[in-house]
This record gives sequence, structure tokens and C-alpha cells, in this order.
Amino acid sequence: MTGTAATKVDFYVLGAADARARLVTACRLAEKAFDQGLRVAVRTASPAQTAELDELMWTFSDRSFVPHGVWPAEPGFAAATPVLIASGALPESHCDVLINLHDDLPGDEDAKRRARIRWRGYRDAGLEPDTHNL
Repeated sequence: MTGTAATKVDFYVLGAADARARLVTACRLAEKAFDQGLRVAVRTASPAQTAELDELMWTFSDRSFVPHGVWPAEPGFAAATPVLIASGALPESHCDVLINLHDDLPGDEDAKRRARIRWRGYRDAGLEPDTHNL
């Protein structure tokens, strides 16, 4: 993994450790990025999580709409859709923002251990991750 000067990595530490809080936070981050005109890829841990996030994107807020879809899809779909969700590979067109939910949460301490490993990996690649305590 190599980074460029423009690459930025942020970690979000949630006060609640439940899976739904992670998904709602992912929705809010995708909404914020969309509002800034960015193309977003959301990488999930499983097809089931993809379906759950897809449904939640429609309902998490009654005051906004985030145009999104599940990848892979029909040809031309990615070009017209600013937020794509998938448990597998995502198209290169959506590289402005990656929301990575790929790790499961089998236990809080295990999730923290894996996050620390990823953090060190980003730092070792020459990136400087920022942490946001929510």
C-alpha cells in the first residue's frame, strides 16, 4: 500500500460498539461526502451487511437523500450513482472516499486490536491517519 500527498486516512471511534451504530455512521459519512460532491465506495463485510446498509441508506434520515446503489450493477450504473455499496471489489471510479466496514465486530477488544494493526499499516505506508472520537 502506498500513499500520495493527497491521500488522507481517518479513523472514527464510536462511543457505542453495536453494529447498527457503525452502519448509521457510515450513512452519515457517505451523506457528508456526497454533499461535498465526492464519489463514495462503501466496502462491507458481507452480502448481508451490504443489503442492511442499502436499506438503511433509504431510512437513516428523514431530511436527506443519498443516491446510492449496490455494486455490481447494470452497465453505466456506477457513472450515474455517487455512492456504491459492495462486499467485494468496487469500481475504480469511486475513489474519492472509501468507507471500510469490512472487519466484523466479534468482540470490542479484537476489533480494537485489528484497527490498531490497520492504523500502523497506514502509518508505515507514509500516511498520517487522524482519529475522530464520536
